[in-house]
Amino acid sequence: MMDLVLERIARLLEKLTEPPTLHAPDWSLARAWRLRPQPLRLEAIRHLSSLGFDGLKEIEPQKARFRANLSAFVQGKPANHVLLSGSRGTGKSSLVKAALNEWPELRLIELAKTDLGELNRLSELLASRPERFLVFCDDLSFSSEEVGYQALKSVLDGSAATPADNMLIVATSNRRHLMPEPIKDNLETAKHGGEIHPGEAIEEKISLSERFGLWISFYPFSQDEYLAIAATWLAQHGLTMDDRMRAEALVWALERGSRSGRVAQQFARHQAGQA
Repeated sequence: MMDLVLERIARLLEKLTEPPTLHAPDWSLARAWRLRPQPLRLEAIRHLSSLGFDGLKEIEPQKARFRANLSAFVQGKPANHVLLSGSRGTGKSSLVKAALNEWPELRLIELAKTDLGELNRLSELLASRPERFLVFCDDLSFSSEEVGYQALKSVLDGSAATPADNMLIVATSNRRHLMPEPIKDNLETAKHGGEIHPGEAIEEKISLSERFGLWISFYPFSQDEYLAIAATWLAQHGLTMDDRMRAEALVWALERGSRSGRVAQQFARHQAGQA
């Protein structure tokens, strides 16, 4: 009797220590999915943004580079994983939303930073699919001790197992190197023969962002750029940018301490609500 109990306990412990299995969902239910950890599954995202590339203003160079890389990927040609970095509210994540409306055959999978450890399982699941998948991680940054940091490095470049050919990773971050850069790291920098050699801490931080083949940087908007973006959002609500609206848009940005595209959109939404 005791042997049977011990055997059952052993089987239960074995199940508990087994890595979770990621099962394929019904792919026909949606074009976008979100990875959920407990239990590990892909959850359908049914309501998608209608934003298109034409609706993104004042980021033409960034938009052109992103579209060209993604166009190659959709056609099955070589393409690079993408890091979109820079100022907040400047259209980084909006580019990804617009991509789904540009290419209806494209699929999107969102995952949180805490779930990057599942990238290998996700890659294995997607490898046999005919679709092209964008794997999107928004607002990415790490401390050097986080598990997801090593998992992402491994999947991008550095593991014996390569990512699926039909999977492209896109990440956004306010930090170009994805990690904080404290002053103490710069103290390790050494000079040899008139050349500067970064310390190991800095090299480690740079090594992660280097694994993204395409870096696209975003910068704060000028006042004129901010007003042009606000005018575009106002037009979508049937409103025009006259002198009064211009003054209110500037005050709105001043109160929020930012002239970002997000602030411009919020201003237009507020004005439409008041109208």
